[in-house]
Amino acid sequence: MHRNNQYDMDCITWSPEGRILQIEYAMEAVKQGTPVLALRSGTHVVMCTFKRAQSELAEHQNKIFKIDDHLCIGIAGLTADARVLAEYMRNECLNHRYIYDSSMNVGRLVGQVADKSQTKTQNSSKRPYGVGLLVAGVDEKGPHLYETCPSGNYFEYFAMAIGGRSTSAKTYLEKNFEKFDKPDLETLIQSALEAMNRTTASDQTLTVKNTSVAVIGVGEKYKELAAEDLQKYIDKLEKKDEEADAPMEDAPPATGAPPTGGEGGTAPMDTST
Repeated sequence: MHRNNQYDMDCITWSPEGRILQIEYAMEAVKQGTPVLALRSGTHVVMCTFKRAQSELAEHQNKIFKIDDHLCIGIAGLTADARVLAEYMRNECLNHRYIYDSSMNVGRLVGQVADKSQTKTQNSSKRPYGVGLLVAGVDEKGPHLYETCPSGNYFEYFAMAIGGRSTSAKTYLEKNFEKFDKPDLETLIQSALEAMNRTTASDQTLTVKNTSVAVIGVGEKYKELAAEDLQKYIDKLEKKDEEADAPMEDAPPATGAPPTGGEGGTAPMDTST
């Protein structure tokens, strides 16, 4: 079979434009994955994912992996690659606990994962991991939230969203992240679901089957919200939508005045891209 592109056979060959195409392909796999987001306060980290099913006969795929009692990851991209990295992270946490009798530092583990990902971009017989991770955890310095990329880069955030259709969620988080420092846990979870609600298509709604929320706090072990607890937060989203539509349906018809745009009738500009 004839190939038009001769520069994507390995990850150490630069194209004439100065690009390493295999790394770009891996980054694109993350952008096409299911959305996952996380946000942190001074005491807790909340992670929320949208689980996609391959068909109506299939189960929804889990996108949150528990690594240790104080650490978890959310994935966007190739699930098989994520399992490899999850197994590596679990082994590192076990070894650290066995040797030092303490939980592993979150930033140190993320640095090791980034080094492992970057190594995959240096050998022609390997390919980059096609998965992006949001790593949420708590250590002696408090809650942390990191993102790792297939290129080997990693960053720490107050709030972050990755995966497909995550731009609108990031816009919401950018506008509200300063409020996440000192809210109670219920408000933090509700904010995560509000952001995730913006990533779903018009024909999809958040349910207990396709949504997963995990929480880690200072002095609290990893836990995933049960269906009945998660439903309470999802119901609040639905009530807000109903309340927003109610004034338009119940408003009495205007009399004696021509229809106008109304005071403040201009819709806010959508700044998402």
